Amino acid sequence: MLGPPAAEPSADGSTTVFFGPTQPSGVKRGNWIQTTPGKGWFTILRLYSPLEPFFSKEWRPSEIEQVSQAGGRALQ
Repeated sequence: MLGPPAAEPSADGSTTVFFGPTQPSGVKRGNWIQTTPGKGWFTILRLYSPLEPFFSKEWRPSEIEQVSQAGGRALQ
């Protein structure tokens, strides 16, 4: 395999990515990004071949929201 696995979308088409020092139980590797305790972090979203809704500003990513699973944080 080249690189990390890709994030898998939920049944409703949304994609949840968890950020935390340990992988939450039941969360696939591609949907978890490991962080280092005690160190800050920030997100960067890189889009490859974005579609027209990005350029027309009809679409924008949501804010990072805290989720209840394992006390982690997730971008959904």
